[in-house]
Amino acid sequence: MTATEPNTARFDRPRFLVAGDSVLMVQLGDVIDADLSEAVLALDAALRKRAPDGLVETIPAYTGLSIHYDPLVLPPDRLKDLVLSFSDDRPDDSQAHRRWVLPTAYGGAYGQDLESLAAQHDMTADDVIRRHSQADYRVYMLGFMPGFAFMGGLDPALATERLASPRPKVPAGSVGIGGAQTGIFSIAAPSGWHMLGRSPVRVFDPNRAEPFLLAAGDTVRFEPIDHGDWEALDRRAEAGDPLVAPIT
Repeated sequence: MTATEPNTARFDRPRFLVAGDSVLMVQLGDVIDADLSEAVLALDAALRKRAPDGLVETIPAYTGLSIHYDPLVLPPDRLKDLVLSFSDDRPDDSQAHRRWVLPTAYGGAYGQDLESLAAQHDMTADDVIRRHSQADYRVYMLGFMPGFAFMGGLDPALATERLASPRPKVPAGSVGIGGAQTGIFSIAAPSGWHMLGRSPVRVFDPNRAEPFLLAAGDTVRFEPIDHGDWEALDRRAEAGDPLVAPIT
């Protein structure tokens, strides 16, 4: 998939892919595009709002929606008809997306790849921080690990192929670049992404009523903080302080 200009990404008609006997995948386009993402989220909202008997779960992705259902209750042909009837829906006001500003310590012990990535692009570390922190990133989908947000909107000048040898583990809160995407790691995990910094914000906390902080459609901006402030903020977050609130 590649990025494209708005309004060029959507198929004339949804395409259906069968994934086993209880999952229907609905593809609305084949490129990464904000307008297409809005159409996916509108379909997701419509199905959840008017959920038919037998609907189990819906999972939005970049270009489509995975629908888990009980085929003994909801026949697949009936589900396809519902999808077609909802496919032109647009999000209503109740689906307004949120904006988040996440404090992030860049470089040093918090972002071990900042200097090397800057050198790779003939920039200074400050140039990379400025470009990365001044962009607004759209959350297109959650996946890979609990609450991990795949985000678009990265400055093309910062796009960087993944590391040739992935690291066995990077800490939760790490902020990195993988290809043309940026993201914040929700848990400690292996990764081949380039780590620029780290945020003390817990984007995934299984003890919260809503474990995932971010959702598809949200906008994220990373705000640089001094390294000396990170430890204090991390202690607050460990004690349950969310540190941030959504802007709607």
